[in-house]
Amino acid sequence: MLAVTHIPLASSGSFLITPNVGLMVWTIVVFAISLVVLRKWVFPLIAQALDSRAKTIAGDIDAAADLRSEADKILAEYRERLKEARTQSEEILQRARQTADSHEHEARERGQEILAEAAKKAERDIDAATKRALDDIRREVADLTIMATEKVTRKTLNDADQRRLVEEALGELDFSSLSSEAHTN
Repeated sequence: MLAVTHIPLASSGSFLITPNVGLMVWTIVVFAISLVVLRKWVFPLIAQALDSRAKTIAGDIDAAADLRSEADKILAEYRERLKEARTQSEEILQRARQTADSHEHEARERGQEILAEAAKKAERDIDAATKRALDDIRREVADLTIMATEKVTRKTLNDADQRRLVEEALGELDFSSLSSEAHTN
């Protein structure tokens, strides 16, 4: 069977529980030396690295603040320019509308002038055509009157008789009604 050996209590870890003055002194000495070495060489390097990092962060924060103020300034300028552009576009639109209205008004006036001129020309043409037609009718009436008279009287009339006969026939006809009808149509 197994034999159970007895191990002393000190070897089983009880030395940590029992105070040992020598071990305490050496622990304090090593701690003090470690503290001095850390304080002289390591802590200044760590402090220097932390200071450098703090300066870098502070510089980055300042740069970000400067960028932010510059961006705000640019944004304000952009908004001002946009406002000016809108104002200018509204002015351009207003001028374009006024110009279009002016051109439309001028075109209407010119159209009315052209229509009035065309109406006057048409009236003159109608009057001229009416006069020509009346002259043609007078000539036809005169010719027909002479022919009818010659057939009725069976003789040729001299110029004085023809003129007198035509003037009497024309005097009996009312050409003014033909002229006024032409103007109303």
